[in-house]
Amino acid sequence: MKRVKKAIIPAAGLGTRFLPATKVMPKEMLPIVDKPTIQYIIEEAIESGIEDIIIVTGKGKRAIEDHFDAAFELEQNLLEKEKFSLLEEVQKSTNLVDIHYIRQKEAKGLGHAVWCARKFIGDEPFAVLLGDDIVDNNEPCLKQLMNIYNETSSSVVGVQEVADHQTHRYGIVDPYSTEGRTSRVNQFVEKPAPGTAPSNLAIMGRYIFTPEIFDFLGQHQIGAGGEIQLTDAIQMLNEKQSVYAYNFEGKRYDVGEKMGFVQTTIEYALKKPELKDELLEYLEELIVKEKQVR
Repeated sequence: MKRVKKAIIPAAGLGTRFLPATKVMPKEMLPIVDKPTIQYIIEEAIESGIEDIIIVTGKGKRAIEDHFDAAFELEQNLLEKEKFSLLEEVQKSTNLVDIHYIRQKEAKGLGHAVWCARKFIGDEPFAVLLGDDIVDNNEPCLKQLMNIYNETSSSVVGVQEVADHQTHRYGIVDPYSTEGRTSRVNQFVEKPAPGTAPSNLAIMGRYIFTPEIFDFLGQHQIGAGGEIQLTDAIQMLNEKQSVYAYNFEGKRYDVGEKMGFVQTTIEYALKKPELKDELLEYLEELIVKEKQVR
């Protein structure tokens, strides 16, 4: 059995939920306190054992490549001013892992973005990590899925439970047997209409695939929203070989929505000792003022 060593990170979306900020800045580069969102995703991949990453970009995404490239003038300036801790942080993003890039020339959906990286993957199993979800856990979310792949030699999608009124926003799995956190799946449904979801187990942006998924992505079938949907290809793959769902451990942060982004920023700021006390004091004062206004 081949080991999972490569990962795809789709980053070609327009980021319309965050306009006008994303007019010129990729949404993947929006910072959670002092680190761009995509760096959290890449660090999770590295901690899980991934050795090579390909980022699928689109027009206006050059800032992503620049962030993970060397910044000689900045590094020299920090060195001369003896700001060694900052220099270390700047160089960290450059030395994380081997990162490659390919452009999705047309916005045809998530499934098409993954398909664009097929030549980089070849005939190996691989991971896909979406940038809208950050997962905080001692054992990285992706590593949990890789463990299930190592046990089953099958594709695995990461899932967590969502409220019934939110199921229409996600790809949903219909499990027919569950053992512990792992489920065999009857079908995968992309964004079911309200009230029709077969369960409340939602796909949360972490996947391990066998290379056969490209056979179905290559059919370029149009699905929900007029796009080539990854979930549709997963269902077709599931009809040929088992695709498992794993209810992963960890707190998932939704940074693809404005409120989720704000909440994530606050919680990650509270994790920083130099910010925690001052931020808590500010929040307490803000709450008191809001109550007075009401």
